[in-house]
Amino acid sequence: MPHNSPVYLLSPLIVIAALLALVPYLAAGFFAARFTAWVRGLPVLIRVLIPACLCIPYVLVRMDRGGLSVHWLALYTGLPVAMAVLMMISNLLRKGGGYWIELLVLAVLGLAVDLRWFEGAWPPHLSIFNKVLLLDAGVYAIAGVRDLDGVGFDLRLRPSDVLIGLREFLFFFPIALALGLSLHFIHPHPFGAVMPVLAKFAGAWVFTFFFIAVPEELFFRGWTQNLLERRMGRTTALFVTAILFGLSHFNKRAAYFNWRYVLLAAIAGVFYGRAWRRDRRVAASSVTHATVDSVWSLWFR
Repeated sequence: MPHNSPVYLLSPLIVIAALLALVPYLAAGFFAARFTAWVRGLPVLIRVLIPACLCIPYVLVRMDRGGLSVHWLALYTGLPVAMAVLMMISNLLRKGGGYWIELLVLAVLGLAVDLRWFEGAWPPHLSIFNKVLLLDAGVYAIAGVRDLDGVGFDLRLRPSDVLIGLREFLFFFPIALALGLSLHFIHPHPFGAVMPVLAKFAGAWVFTFFFIAVPEELFFRGWTQNLLERRMGRTTALFVTAILFGLSHFNKRAAYFNWRYVLLAAIAGVFYGRAWRRDRRVAASSVTHATVDSVWSLWFR
């Protein structure tokens, strides 16, 4: 390709790769019971090998942009398979395993995303694929193969999800406002005309809900808090998960340790955790999370 040729971010191969990457996430989110039944109905060998297909979006992206690496191809092929195998082993040890295998898998996923271990596999501006594919691998292994109960991963919003989510937002907002202003972490902006602002807020909220809030809430509340409750009880698990959630923001908007972000995110995590555990619904905590992020990004960033 000549050096002066334009590179289109949304080329056909990139679009196909994005659609394929979203399939496991959306299938499990909208058709949870069918998704789990389909996975668990597969022959054992196919059940552990089929997540290797998660390498296909990587191949398509690199076919479009060049630079296909055998190293990264092996990782996106092997890691999902390894996670599926570990979850099958956990099923065999269900009565005495203590959930250590699940927590180990979550630790690897969390660190890989937070420390950006695999983002070098992707061209500039396309590292979002890494997060989506790791989410897919987790969804397949934990929701499909392991069929972990009490997660509440359901993208079909209920009225109670909205009410609980907004209630926790209203509880958190005064704390965030007072603390954020005193720490000079948030900076109020003018609201502007009502209708354009509402339209912008609605767009920001929907995007944040599906692509930021739900993945993070599934990981921290549906999986992590859920598992920790079984080992240390509801209250301790709530606060430990909130602290972990806060620490996951240590490198956001800063070159080093952003303690203000960590503090506010940890406090927010308490309210997100409260929203989730009320009915054990990821959608409820995602409503809180998406509302907090949207309000902050539009009027206080």
